[in-house]
Amino acid sequence: MESAAKNRSGRSHRRITVMKGWAHTLGSLSMFTQLGLSLAAPLLLCVLLCSWLISHFALGTWVYIPGFFFGLGGSGATAWRVYQDIMKKQTKRKKTSGRAFNEHF
Repeated sequence: MESAAKNRSGRSHRRITVMKGWAHTLGSLSMFTQLGLSLAAPLLLCVLLCSWLISHFALGTWVYIPGFFFGLGGSGATAWRVYQDIMKKQTKRKKTSGRAFNEHF
């Protein structure tokens, strides 16, 4: 009987560990996806705005140059914000890295 109880508790502990691993992996994947979108969206929006300005106001193609740099600036600003949020979460995790009441293993 005791060995059966150990096997069951060992299996459930492994399942919990595997699920925590998947949760961490999916969380990291979502952070990288957010970072990628944060880098691409401002640049794409600025270039599309430049295209619209050229077609509606007959401006020269030189408008793309400042638009590209404004897009890079926006991408850099949002990437910096995402980086700061990630670092803030990691420092909070380090401060509260002690064992919880129900985590005895």
